[in-house]
Amino acid sequence: MNNPAFSFWKNVLKWLGAVFTAVLLLSGASTAGADEHKFDAKGDKCVRDEDFMRRNHMELLKHQRNETMRKGIRTTQYSLKGCIECHASPKNNSVIGTKDNFCQGCHTTAAVKLDCFECHSSKPKAVTPVAQAMVAPQAGVAGQMQAATANTVEGSK
Repeated sequence: MNNPAFSFWKNVLKWLGAVFTAVLLLSGASTAGADEHKFDAKGDKCVRDEDFMRRNHMELLKHQRNETMRKGIRTTQYSLKGCIECHASPKNNSVIGTKDNFCQGCHTTAAVKLDCFECHSSKPKAVTPVAQAMVAPQAGVAGQMQAATANTVEGSK
């Protein structure tokens, strides 16, 4: 009863069934993923339109990083902190952690590594009056650097 032709066709049908199932699952996932991740934001509107942000948010964040880290220019238009403050989930106050959170959801769907939060906080931080008074915004980066240096020098005497 061990017919080689029967075994061959049985294996071919199993393989075709597996391929057909995979195609159905993938086609359903690709169409569902496009509209599945609609997230509420806390603000009225984003800094740019949704299609632009989906394609270019990483370039905007890299540009903002370069301006801040290399030139000392701090603006809030494309800041990661601003994104987090607006897009953090009301459930856990975070943009990562589950596929239902803003950044994690899109990056999981797109199969793109999300490494911003290896250094940055994924949750907005409440600004306390004490913390706000410690860093005077009018002093600028140079004034903050001088104050930090002065405190370090005085503490080492």
